[in-house]
Amino acid sequence: MEHFAARPGLHSLADIQHDLGLPKSSLYMLLRTLVNLGWVETDATGTRYGIGVRALLVGSSYIDGDEVVAAARPTLDRLSEDTTETIHLARMDGTSVVYLATRQSRHYLRPFTRVGRRLPVHSTALGKALLAGHSDEEVRALLPRRLEAVTEHTVTDRERLIEELAVVREKGYAEDREENTLGLRCFGVAVPYRTPARDAVSCSVPVARLTEEREELIKAALFAARDRLSVVTRRM
Repeated sequence: MEHFAARPGLHSLADIQHDLGLPKSSLYMLLRTLVNLGWVETDATGTRYGIGVRALLVGSSYIDGDEVVAAARPTLDRLSEDTTETIHLARMDGTSVVYLATRQSRHYLRPFTRVGRRLPVHSTALGKALLAGHSDEEVRALLPRRLEAVTEHTVTDRERLIEELAVVREKGYAEDREENTLGLRCFGVAVPYRTPARDAVSCSVPVARLTEEREELIKAALFAARDRLSVVTRRM
């Protein structure tokens, strides 16, 4: 299911076998079982496979039943109003962050976002804000020495990233300077209802629209949102 989730569309048995390395006969029987249960769908020929609707139902139930997502809704709405930019609430999952909730920008020029999107922890403001809650040794254990270059601006050296995390701890917020998407800058803060934090909030802004004054407004709005979320999530 993770394989299909990371590769939208339909795929042949041969392609799936090549990617997963499972015996063809075992893989075929597994896929047929998943098709019968609704987890996997096929095309009209029954030879190409993709993720099924049952996965959507289960994924939606995770979001619907999450206490933090529910508690954060008013704060995310207010942050969206205050900044008029794209807002994300995300959770750290291994070496990735996963979007739990989004609020779309009101502007015509805006990034494409969706709940459930998974992004590298090292190339996002969300991820850096959460990594900063861990010790340097914990970060070294989690991340490889050479990190994936998502764009030409991505920090790919682990030690350089660790140096940046020290600045994040000092300032209280993290930045993504076109490191995940060219033309887009992001600012993120961790939500400290547990230690280390596992959730963070960010604001994404096209570089063309970002001024020094607007940057300061966004940072102030994020700090205020963090403080409000700290109160409403205190007992979780």
